[in-house]
Amino acid sequence: MIKAAVFDDEYIVLHGLQTMIDWSQYGIELVGTAADGLSALSLWKTYRPDIVFTDIRMPGIDGLQLVEKILSESPETICIVFSGFNEYEYVKKAIKLGVADYLEKPITVSMMKDTIPKIIEKIEQKKELSMLKSKWENSQRELLEKATLDLLLLGNEAEAKWRECFGDDEDRVVGITVIALSEYRYFISNAPSYRIVYVRNGSEQLFVVFHFDVQSDVLWKQLCFWAEQVGITVGCGRTYSHITDAPKSYKEALQALKYGRFMEENGWIHFEDISGDSPFSTDLPKQEEAVMFYIRTGDKEGLLRQLDGYIKQLKSKGLHPNIVEREVLKFVYFAIEAAKETGANIDEIWGKDYLPHVEIRQMNTREEMFQWLHSQMEMIMDWVMAFRQKTKHSAVEKACIYIKDNYNRDLTLQEVAEHVGMNPAYFSLLFKEEMGHSYIKYLTEIRMEQAKELLREGYKVTDVSEMVGYHSYKHFSEVFKKYVGMKPGQYKEIF
Repeated sequence: MIKAAVFDDEYIVLHGLQTMIDWSQYGIELVGTAADGLSALSLWKTYRPDIVFTDIRMPGIDGLQLVEKILSESPETICIVFSGFNEYEYVKKAIKLGVADYLEKPITVSMMKDTIPKIIEKIEQKKELSMLKSKWENSQRELLEKATLDLLLLGNEAEAKWRECFGDDEDRVVGITVIALSEYRYFISNAPSYRIVYVRNGSEQLFVVFHFDVQSDVLWKQLCFWAEQVGITVGCGRTYSHITDAPKSYKEALQALKYGRFMEENGWIHFEDISGDSPFSTDLPKQEEAVMFYIRTGDKEGLLRQLDGYIKQLKSKGLHPNIVEREVLKFVYFAIEAAKETGANIDEIWGKDYLPHVEIRQMNTREEMFQWLHSQMEMIMDWVMAFRQKTKHSAVEKACIYIKDNYNRDLTLQEVAEHVGMNPAYFSLLFKEEMGHSYIKYLTEIRMEQAKELLREGYKVTDVSEMVGYHSYKHFSEVFKKYVGMKPGQYKEIF
């Protein structure tokens, strides 16, 4: 129902309009009346009526001041002023303020009955225009989201359509960054320095940031704070200067998100902090990926549960023996590959003459194949867990020494893992298990502590950024503030 309010310092006007007009027949609820400007403003703030009838002359604040305050806060409100004889200058000012109409006193019932339907018609027209505008905006938003997703997937091929959908600001875009979210809980608003397009691709939830000013840190401040407060994982690809490089940033964002999820870390994960070649492939089928995950994490129970489900799946399909044999072998070989990530000699499990493809052909029934698969998985898992305990401490200790010696350059997870002879994904888990936090946090801690020391010694902030391994000052400043609680420049001034 439409809400209305009447403000006038004459009791007879207020009482008459309350009692002599059947507001409900017009679909209007009269939410209140007031006899002075301050009470009127208070009533308006409480009820937010759609229509305001107000006298120009009132104690407290006059009707024009009231209208000005209302329309500055709620331009869609319909304001009608009551004016006395010879108040033409006031009426002119009221019209300039944006009132919908003015009624000359004395106000009569017939005058109101003529005016109210016109006002309702205006409200309906506004609603209709608003609905049309909303539909158009939704349509444009959907077109832009589709064009942006195509840009992420196709790059050059989708550029022309994206430019057409993005609108007049397309020539202002000087950079693009893709951000992948573990879940979507809150939308970051646009700002003069960037525009965000929210895109979904299946289960992937993405912010695609089009930068108008890549030097601005407004967005990064919001996102860092938000990721920590909301408790989600945010994977960020690198920023590229040309929009056709969107597929690169997209792939990097997914890999950074995958790393954060894999390590069970909430917060902000930059692709640069992992490596140029992420150890977390996004191309493996789910079945094989699950095998790798359980072996990497030393979860024997999870692996055997996955295996039982897989066997049930194979049984239910009534497959040809040759196909079953191939599927079972594939499962074993993926498990062997995961075991190799430890960096040890896999021949220690079965010896050099282990030939699974020969062994499986000695099985006469499907059940024998499945029992053989089960025994192979248990054997691999037991060996991996034993080797993990034996080598974990020495490998991580060696990695920590290497990190401390090389933190001042672009040091990637890939490089550190290779130094200790392990697969990056396996090394990440081992490191977190031994140290209690991830490789990234450990490296960041070393860099930030060294940065604090250099700043206290009087080095320039930009020099310190490079001296502790950050090529981007913006990235350094953002990480420093998150770690220390203030910007590097502020820290330098204080200490």
